[in-house]
Amino acid sequence: MRCPFCAHDDSQVKDSRPTEDSTSIRRRRQCSSCGARFTTFERVQLREVTVVKSGERRQPFERSKLEQSIALACRKRDVPQERIDQLVSGIQRQVETAGEAEIASKRIGEMVMDGLRGIDSVAYIRFASVYRDFSEARDFEAFASTVQEAANHERG
Repeated sequence: MRCPFCAHDDSQVKDSRPTEDSTSIRRRRQCSSCGARFTTFERVQLREVTVVKSGERRQPFERSKLEQSIALACRKRDVPQERIDQLVSGIQRQVETAGEAEIASKRIGEMVMDGLRGIDSVAYIRFASVYRDFSEARDFEAFASTVQEAANHERG
């Protein structure tokens, strides 16, 4: 593994352990050249999946992009990082085990919305505002009212 500090190609693994959700392995490494320590994460990738974006553009599925968009929706909310990691891992597992070489970005967006709906209503609305391209305050109001109605229906 290349050192992020000095770019030397050799490092030693000093400690390995599974992450809390057991979806990856955390490795503490030390550069054999400069002695700097850093952490890497190793995850299982079941298959290469291509995401089909609007306009038929295609790009490889990247867990990091999924993590970033969910983290952004949950920013400044009381959502534990563990819940975000669980949601990301669950969506990644669904995408990779679906048996398809390609998946529409809209399908991934729906998976995120389904997951956020059960975690935090504000994060759910934030994500929906970008995903569904809200352009006016009325769009927010209409969507928020459907979220509120669903919450009242679940309680009542």
